Amino acid sequence: MRPLTLKRLLWTCGALAVVLLACMVLALNLGAVPISVTDLVLNLGRVAIGQSDQLPTEYRLIVFDLRLPRILLGILVGAALSVSGASFQAMLRNPLADPFILGVSSGAAVGSILATLIAPRFTLITPLGAFLGAITTIAAVYFLGRREGELDSTTLLLGGVISASFLSAIVMFLMTALTGRDLRGTVFWLMGDLSTPIQPGLQWIFSVGLLAGIGAIYTTAADLNLLLTGEREAIHLGVDVTRVKLVVYVSASLLTGLAVSASGTIGYVGLLVPHAVRLLFGPDYRLLIPASALCGAIAIVLADTLARTVAAPTELPVGAMTAMAGAPLFIYLLRRGMR
Repeated sequence: MRPLTLKRLLWTCGALAVVLLACMVLALNLGAVPISVTDLVLNLGRVAIGQSDQLPTEYRLIVFDLRLPRILLGILVGAALSVSGASFQAMLRNPLADPFILGVSSGAAVGSILATLIAPRFTLITPLGAFLGAITTIAAVYFLGRREGELDSTTLLLGGVISASFLSAIVMFLMTALTGRDLRGTVFWLMGDLSTPIQPGLQWIFSVGLLAGIGAIYTTAADLNLLLTGEREAIHLGVDVTRVKLVVYVSASLLTGLAVSASGTIGYVGLLVPHAVRLLFGPDYRLLIPASALCGAIAIVLADTLARTVAAPTELPVGAMTAMAGAPLFIYLLRRGMR
């Protein structure tokens, strides 16, 4: 393992932040109504110096009311799902673990729909229900995957797949209680949708919850490196395994619940992004966690841009774009593991 220094950490995260900024500019530029990069830079400069009142009404509507909030939401969702997937892979010591495959996303979706049906007017009930559904699912999958006091990778994956299938059936059953516009909106939301911005009252909750979840997981980064060798070995090296498990499971479930409540179930991001980051920068979780957050944001912004433009003016679900990239990678990893 290449030794990690503060300089390397800052340079890597800085380079990824520059790539993310370029992707944001590209996403603002592309769409049903294309906008030139020159006009975009000039108008962003006007906003920065406090001259936003000079912008045309249509331009302000397209860029600042439609595209920019969607891009920011994609950044938050991508970071949450990627860090959640990376932490699950470390805790469960399984390279194929991610919120979608383990059924955590489906559990969060069930919790979110149930919460909406129970108290549709209470704004905090949706993320709370998603969090409870996510943490309940990962607890169930974890206990299903244990055999004689140790985690069994095959049993764990089977338990996750079965849980996801069962929870998807519950989602279909709950959708029968919806009609008309609510049903259509829920179906599109379940496939991954960033077109609906977060309600103003929930924006700060989402942002604070995201930062708190990623920060809590990052405090366990050094311990996660040791846990990759096994729980018993980590205990001998002085790791408080119980505390690390509690922090990671609660934080990863929180991140998954927030992401699902805001954008629906977007699959394979938690699987694809951490593996790509490992191939590029190595397996050290002190670098892997922040790099996964930035790369996840980049992946969702690019996938959403492609979903908006590939069949314009028709809009495709973001989850469909990530699944088309993630499913072949999942098959490749399975074949590679068999070899």
